[in-house]
Amino acid sequence: MNSATIVQKLWNYCNVLRDDGMSYGDYVEQLTYLLFLKMADERSRAPWSQPSPIAKGFDWPALLAKDGDELFDH
Repeated sequence: MNSATIVQKLWNYCNVLRDDGMSYGDYVEQLTYLLFLKMADERSRAPWSQPSPIAKGFDWPALLAKDGDELFDH
């Protein structure tokens, strides 16, 4: 996946959040937090294998395990 594809996906997510009534500041905050969780997860895997600073249940794998209303409520 190249950087242009990643940027396009991010803008698509922004459009979804904006269409749901979120302001620019709100969706930037939400997407920044999601990127932080994803980066923390990737740093906990090889080759870095660093301990994750995120508590279990609030980490990236916990988000992946949820869907729909359960994810929204989480």
